[in-house]
Amino acid sequence: MKELYDKISARTSRMTTRAYSTSFSMGIRLFDKKLRGPIYAIYGFVRLADEIVDTFHGFNKRKLLENFRKETFEAIEEGISLNPVINSFQEVVNKYNIDQQLIVHFLNSMEMDLFMTEFNRRKYEEYILGSAEVVGLMCLQVFVDGDRKRYEELKPYAMKLGAAFQKINFLRDLKADHLQLGRAYFPNLDPENFTQEDKERIEKEIEQDFYEGLKGIRLLPKSSRLGVYIAYVYYFQLFRKIRTKKPGHLLEKRVRVPNGEKYSLLLSSYLRHRLDII
Repeated sequence: MKELYDKISARTSRMTTRAYSTSFSMGIRLFDKKLRGPIYAIYGFVRLADEIVDTFHGFNKRKLLENFRKETFEAIEEGISLNPVINSFQEVVNKYNIDQQLIVHFLNSMEMDLFMTEFNRRKYEEYILGSAEVVGLMCLQVFVDGDRKRYEELKPYAMKLGAAFQKINFLRDLKADHLQLGRAYFPNLDPENFTQEDKERIEKEIEQDFYEGLKGIRLLPKSSRLGVYIAYVYYFQLFRKIRTKKPGHLLEKRVRVPNGEKYSLLLSSYLRHRLDII
C-alpha cells in the first residue's frame, strides 16, 4: 500500500530534520499538528540537497545534484519517488500547489555552491533568494493553506526572515565556509581581512531583515505563528552573541546557542506568545 510507504517517507523527512537541526525541529513541534509533516518534508528536502553540495566530498557532486533535480521534478509529475525524502516533498508540493519556480530557484542556488567561491552583490542576492527566501515561501504556502491573498500579503516578510537567517548562517559558518569549502558569500569581503567595519555593515543589514521579518510573524495564522517565532528567537539570540564577538573570533570558533539556553528561550517565547506580546 502506498499509504504505508508515504508514512515511511514522512518519518524519514522528520528524522532527517531532527538529525540536522535541533533549532528548527523544536520550532516545528510547536506548529499545529497538521502542519508538522509538510514542514518536515520541505526541510528534509532542502537539507538533503544542501548536504550533496557541502559534505558529499569524494563523490561526483554535480552528477548527484543533477540526478536529484531530475528525480524531484519527475516525482512531482508522477506523484511518487523511490527516494523517501523526495517522495514526502512531492506530496507536499502537489497538495499545497507550491510554485515549482521556487524549487528551481532553490536548486539553482545549490548548483552555485558547486562552482562559485566568491560572490558579487547580484550573485549574493540571487543565492540568498534561492537558498533561503524561497524556502520560507514554500513554508508560507503551507501555512496559509492556499489563501493566495494572505500569501501575497506575507510574502515580503517571509523573504526578509529567510534572508536574515541565511546571513547569520554565513557569519556563524565563516570559518568553515572559508577554510573548508573555500567560499566567501558576502560580496566584496575578504575573510582574511574581515574588519569590524565589514561586520557592522553586515549586522545592520541583518537587523533590518529581522525587523521586517517580525512584522510578518505577527500576521501569521495561529497554527504556525509560535513555531516560526521560536526559530526567530533562536536566530536572534545567535545574532546577539555574534555581535559581541570580534571579527577574528568568527574565523577561529563557531558561535552557537547551547541547548540549555534554547530551552529557556523556548519557555519565555511560549509565555510571550500566550500573552500575545510577540
